[in-house]
Amino acid sequence: MKRLVSARLRPGVRRFVTPHLVAAPFVLAALPLGAAAQPANTQQTGGDASDFDTINVTATKTEEKTIDTMAGASVVTRTDMQRFQPSSIADMLQNVPGVSSQQSANDPGQSINIRGVQDFGRVNVLVDGARQDYQISGHNANGTFYLEPAFLAQADITRGPVTNIYGSGAIGGVVAFRTLGINDILKPDEKYGVLQTIGAGTNGQNLLTSTAGGVRIGSTADLFGQFVYRNRSSYSDGAGNIVPDTGSDLVGGLAKLNVRPADGQEISATALTQNYQFANQGTSGDGPRFNNDVTAGTYTLGYRFNRPDAPLFDLSVKTYYTETKNIQTLLAPDATYAALGAVAGAKATDQIGTFGFDVVNTARFSLANTDHAVSVGGDGAWDHVTTTDAAGGFISALTPSGNRALTGAFIQDEVRYGGWLRVLGGVRYDNYQLNGGPYSSGGDHISPKITVGVTPFNGVEFYATYAQSYRAPTITETLISGTHPFPAFNILPNPYLMPETAYDVEGGVNLKYDDILRAGDKFRAKIDAFDNKISNYIDMEAVGPAYLVSFIPGMPSSVCSRAPYLCFPIQSYQYLNVARAEISGLEAEAAYDWHEGFASFSGTLIHGDNVTTGEPLNTVFPSRFSVTGGWRFLDQTLTAGARFTVVAASASGVTTPTASYGLVDLFANYAYNDQISSALTITNLFNRNYIQYLDSEPSPGLTAKLSVSVKFAAK
Repeated sequence: MKRLVSARLRPGVRRFVTPHLVAAPFVLAALPLGAAAQPANTQQTGGDASDFDTINVTATKTEEKTIDTMAGASVVTRTDMQRFQPSSIADMLQNVPGVSSQQSANDPGQSINIRGVQDFGRVNVLVDGARQDYQISGHNANGTFYLEPAFLAQADITRGPVTNIYGSGAIGGVVAFRTLGINDILKPDEKYGVLQTIGAGTNGQNLLTSTAGGVRIGSTADLFGQFVYRNRSSYSDGAGNIVPDTGSDLVGGLAKLNVRPADGQEISATALTQNYQFANQGTSGDGPRFNNDVTAGTYTLGYRFNRPDAPLFDLSVKTYYTETKNIQTLLAPDATYAALGAVAGAKATDQIGTFGFDVVNTARFSLANTDHAVSVGGDGAWDHVTTTDAAGGFISALTPSGNRALTGAFIQDEVRYGGWLRVLGGVRYDNYQLNGGPYSSGGDHISPKITVGVTPFNGVEFYATYAQSYRAPTITETLISGTHPFPAFNILPNPYLMPETAYDVEGGVNLKYDDILRAGDKFRAKIDAFDNKISNYIDMEAVGPAYLVSFIPGMPSSVCSRAPYLCFPIQSYQYLNVARAEISGLEAEAAYDWHEGFASFSGTLIHGDNVTTGEPLNTVFPSRFSVTGGWRFLDQTLTAGARFTVVAASASGVTTPTASYGLVDLFANYAYNDQISSALTITNLFNRNYIQYLDSEPSPGLTAKLSVSVKFAAK
């Protein structure tokens, strides 16, 4: 397949082309490691073997330890985040095996890549169970979300289409973020309290302040609230050059209410709102300049029933509404925008609102010497996209307005027999409907899944999985219709797109041992091999005959017949079902903890091809290897350590090649007592100048961050 490369697109708008199905031969990534001192507990834990024992619900929608999940699953805990003090979701997830992120340095929006799959919802991102479906066309990732790490308590990551119970979009996997709540800042016997964190840093990391507080009203209700402000200015790369427009301001708030009207019942409500302010310019640095005002909100209302004496009813009901709105104000038009009549102060907006629900009940019972956990559920999401543009007209053309409905239902049974056999089988039905302007489309699909796990002896479980998953076309892929700015060419709609379908086969082993070399030590490891085939992959392709246009803004095409040296040939483009992809690899992550210290390792070997053309898959990140070690002192109140990361050069034949590089990061965390703690992080210790794969700008050079947390609580 040919790759569409446009010379310049408006800044704050992401690349409208889907990256080619592409791959480097290997990828090695690192396990999220480390723990910072927390006021609620002066012992230094987390980021080591204990991460594997953290409960998650993402892979099967039932609670289980990550080490017991029969899939490629990882968890990032609050203490992991506090250790390296991430300023973005990309920082937070950068060491999770098989997970990468394409970033735009001049936009705080985030995009997640799992096992070489990204864009247009191929990775299902959830915040407190609510889908994040925002997308704006531009030169970067097609599908982003805005989320401040300071609001987060945990992230559960499940890699691959084994998470088909989440419906359309999960052909790459699922990342489920949980925001902070009252139990994250207060101990069980504390009635109310406040946690104040202040952070500052070098190299553009100016200020972070987080104020969180909660109160328990007996055992029947609790309230939680949080306010966060973050200010960043433009950073310098490893060569000492300032990377322009890499600063931003964030103001956000989080509120939660939990009410327990009866034993085993809970009604919960959450509201998260964030506002980002940032300015940016065209990718070449001489394009139009815009100010961006992004507001992102996630609002949920849920009900949970769970009682030990009612094993047939473990019911969860959730409704939600998410909204992301970007108001772009033209600060300085370039020649192309001026020729179209755009003036400073003109505005363009891109807004998506998503209503959704998720209902699931798990019934647990025994039958014929087997234990069953049968989950039955359904969900739906309705996307409504509205774009307006008085600043050139490109936003509304390249990110079209429209509506999409995703609905589905599933049944799943986890069977256990004799303590050595587990069988997890399920099937899901999905339906989608999409419309906008004169076009509409729809379709449905049935996705089966089966996993078999065997424990031949204590501490070892082998498993194998076959799963299908599918992704419905998005509003942009189907309805996009307009003209790309200079150089001008047409982009055509395609209401006949078929959904993508993933066929995944994988197998792995989970290892867990305690008291190996000494009393109290722990070893945990997960190894997973996979082969994922994707059919009907959607990509932007050239269609129709080529024609000549002038590269001089405003010059009529008739000049090409008289002065062809002023022109170049281009074609129209359209999203098409063009490719079959196959991505296979091996992932491993392990951790050993011996009370006075810990060591972790993680890596992924991965290879992907566009089977249709034989080209490497451009969205598979280069090889990466990371090791983290930490030591605990002063009765575990002080933890200090280092992380070593080596990233290989990108594969030959990819569109945006990058060189290899190595990084060293340091961390230290100290808890004076239950109320006062601090964290120090130094990243890129040797000030290496490098560009992460698929990024357009160099990453930050040497950066130091220091934070102090103070807690007040009463029993």
